Amino acid sequence: LVVFFLLLAIMWVQGRPAYQVIFQRRYSAVGFVFSNIKANLPIVLPWLVLSAVFDLLALLPWPGFQELLASSWGDLILFGVFVCFLALFFPPLVRWLWGCKPVPPGPLRDHIESFCRRQGFHSEILYWPLFEGQVLTAAVMGIVPRFRYLMITPALAATLDQEELDGVLAHEIGHVKKLHLVLYVVLFLGFSLVAGVLVEPLPYLLLGSDVFYQLLDFLRIRPDTFLAVSAAVFLLIFMLLYFRFIFGYFIRNFERQADLWAFQVQGTARPLVCAFEKIARLSGNIRDEKNWHHFGIGERIDFLERCEQDRSLVRRHDRKVYLSLALYLLTVATVMVVVPRLDTASLAKGYETRYAEAVLTRKLREEPENSLLLQMLGDLMQKKAMEKKAIDAYDKALRIDPMNAELSNNLAWLLLTARDRYLRDPERALTLARTAVLLQKKGFIFDTLALAYFANGLVEEAVAAERQAIRLDPEHAAYYRRQLEKFSKAAGHPKNGDGR
Repeated sequence: LVVFFLLLAIMWVQGRPAYQVIFQRRYSAVGFVFSNIKANLPIVLPWLVLSAVFDLLALLPWPGFQELLASSWGDLILFGVFVCFLALFFPPLVRWLWGCKPVPPGPLRDHIESFCRRQGFHSEILYWPLFEGQVLTAAVMGIVPRFRYLMITPALAATLDQEELDGVLAHEIGHVKKLHLVLYVVLFLGFSLVAGVLVEPLPYLLLGSDVFYQLLDFLRIRPDTFLAVSAAVFLLIFMLLYFRFIFGYFIRNFERQADLWAFQVQGTARPLVCAFEKIARLSGNIRDEKNWHHFGIGERIDFLERCEQDRSLVRRHDRKVYLSLALYLLTVATVMVVVPRLDTASLAKGYETRYAEAVLTRKLREEPENSLLLQMLGDLMQKKAMEKKAIDAYDKALRIDPMNAELSNNLAWLLLTARDRYLRDPERALTLARTAVLLQKKGFIFDTLALAYFANGLVEEAVAAERQAIRLDPEHAAYYRRQLEKFSKAAGHPKNGDGR
């Protein structure tokens, strides 16, 4: 975040000369950067406060409280802290950061107070010095009436006549009357909840994608790093799409709903339409410009004029907003119920070996002479029935470590049992199995030797080797006896393991 603000500071310093010419206000470089930081800090302030509170609570030496924080109740506690901050502390803090001052006593303030009282609306009335107060805009901030602020810029108050100003004020009051400020918090909460439940199954969904492995092979970076980055990028894309399309959809329609509140309060759209026309003209002929979070001014004017002709559009738009909210809440609730019930073990099934292969392949690029990694790759390829790759991996490992009994044994076994009969090589398997037995006398190695003897027609030797496996590894004697029975039938020997 500090780096981000440093980059912004460079941009602000470069833009200072143009700003001073346009707004006829002198700033030092440091003063200009500081004023911009104060103007933009509210964007990240809720996140900063929430993070600080979470870190401070985590330092408390109370084990029971720490367990509560780590539970699902902990998320609710933090969200409660977040809402309290937004409702009680955020508006006064933003007022101070933005340098907002009360509208001085006089006809303007008297008129605004009178208009607000008629609407049953209570708040402090402030001048908003945005861009030296020369921008034509207004806003309302604060959920709790005690900490609610109705803000207008001096330029807006000077530009609009009394009726037009009433239309703009009614629009801002409409946001409060329609509970839009509360609904913004709900929409933020919905994003947090959905993103939170997607975090657990997301890695498994990524591991099941061919694109993940294609990019991993192309980029040649650590698989664990790429998995973490991919998950973060996915969540970032989800955030951008959510706020651009879902949040944007609601905020645009909330703005239209606030326009319609002004229309209902004044009984006509004419004052608000005239205000919009002035704002569009004096702001650089922006009437036809589109906006992701507001409908364009031209679109808003057109809709208000349609409402003048057909007042049922007001009721229909309200119904559209409420149905959209119901669908949104139902969708979030469904995600919250369904996603945690997904069987992540079944999602992961089959992907562990593929991911392990990617990890081993990456490590082998760094350590191509590591026989253990090659052996592990061979074992993995054998498990995946990719027998040719397994044989190649074992061969490379043996060239590096020819005295490795387990390597010789594994390759011998694969050369004897490969599903692809063209890969079988009984003679080489026998040589490898004999070498393995000389290096290490274990039951499973003698079992491989027995099978190698049998594959080469040396039945007597196979029987003797299998009996040796039983003596060395009685824990797996049942399997060895089944093998011995097969060999004994071919040799005409008794079936019991001791040969008597």
